Amino acid sequence: MTTHLGFPLETVAVFIVLSVGAIAIDLFAHRSDQPMSLKSAALWSVFWVLVSLAFGGYLWVHHGSEMASLFLTGYALEKVLSVDNLFVIMAVFSWFNIPEGLRHRVLYWGIIGAIVFRLIFVAIGTGLLALGPYVEILFALIVGWTAVMMLRRDEEAEAKEDYSEHLAYRWVHRIFPVWPRLYGHNFFLHGQELEEARRQHPDVHLEPAGEDLKHPEQNRPQPVKKGALVATPLFLCLAIIELSDVMFAFDSVPAVIAVSKEPLIVYSAMMFAILGLRTMYFVLEALRGRLVHLEKAVVALLFFIAVKLLLSASEHLFHHGYEISPNASLIVVLAVLALGIAASFVFPEKPKTE
Repeated sequence: MTTHLGFPLETVAVFIVLSVGAIAIDLFAHRSDQPMSLKSAALWSVFWVLVSLAFGGYLWVHHGSEMASLFLTGYALEKVLSVDNLFVIMAVFSWFNIPEGLRHRVLYWGIIGAIVFRLIFVAIGTGLLALGPYVEILFALIVGWTAVMMLRRDEEAEAKEDYSEHLAYRWVHRIFPVWPRLYGHNFFLHGQELEEARRQHPDVHLEPAGEDLKHPEQNRPQPVKKGALVATPLFLCLAIIELSDVMFAFDSVPAVIAVSKEPLIVYSAMMFAILGLRTMYFVLEALRGRLVHLEKAVVALLFFIAVKLLLSASEHLFHHGYEISPNASLIVVLAVLALGIAASFVFPEKPKTE
């Protein structure tokens, strides 16, 4: 029996069991708010890669080497492209001064949101491709523009970014009253929790919904109703990460769709890549100062994907016979990633002098 996704029900069931089981294992294994060591993060990262390879092996046995190659290419590409998103998350955590022990919790719920949004974007993106090759050209322009913007990015300016001006930060302030201090690992406070927080910090001002002191023309504070949910900085941080990931999906989804137009291949590749991001974050955080050329590899891959999309679109329009095969795509992605990592260790960035 073949589903509307183009694969047998058995394949869809294997994907669901593997992914849901992996989420359950991760949730059970990381229930406490303890910082994750580099060793633990590295071991868990290997575990996530093995789970992904297990699904790739299943595709190889039951659907052939080409499908397995498409999955692995999409998986590797999403993994590499996610590096840029993880660097943004590091900056957000730093701005909010989120303790290391709480970052795992924020990342968990951030990744759950990413899984949901990717499903929506993949459904829309693969559906749009049915409209013709001009959509591929549009996707190529989006991916290429992202690469250009990464080349022009000012890292020093980003490090000084004021996240209180972020759209998600301001939305949360409009909808919820905000307690401007962390309270355990709570995203929200209400009832006794809020009263206890006020007793512990009588000098802290509860910011009502609609209060915007930085923009007086938009300052419309609303009375705090009894029993209302009160957001904490942890939820503000999560909201910024979620919205940033939605914006990131506009770039990454077209890039992975360039590898395969099969919705299950695209979504499973992105899903398994996302599942390993939480532990990958802690590995990258520890190695950030060393992987100085990894972003250049990401830019190179974005340009490669833009070219691949343009070739595919022009093949449909002009039938020139040129295309980049799934196996060639996989080799390029892995080779560029390996070069970016190797270059970072062979040619480390020189320390800046005053």
